[in-house]
Amino acid sequence: MQIHVYDTYVKAKDGHTMHFDVFTSVKDDKKAVEYAKQWLATIGEGDAVVTSKECSFCHSQSAPPNVVDEINQNGFYIYKMEGCK
Repeated sequence: MQIHVYDTYVKAKDGHTMHFDVFTSVKDDKKAVEYAKQWLATIGEGDAVVTSKECSFCHSQSAPPNVVDEINQNGFYIYKMEGCK
């Protein structure tokens, strides 16, 4: 499966920056922002500002089976990098 990677930087409630990627099967900026907001709500950061400025398309690539499975189930996969819970 070819996935699309959206590089995302969001300010947490306590002021630190969270850096994560949103992986999707469709190249759709609005959907990527929606997925970022959905995930942030699950970790108690639902009020974080996320727009196409904070969540922007980076590149496309192939995905390993565990990522494909999660995208098929939920529509997206979050790859946590810096400052994520």
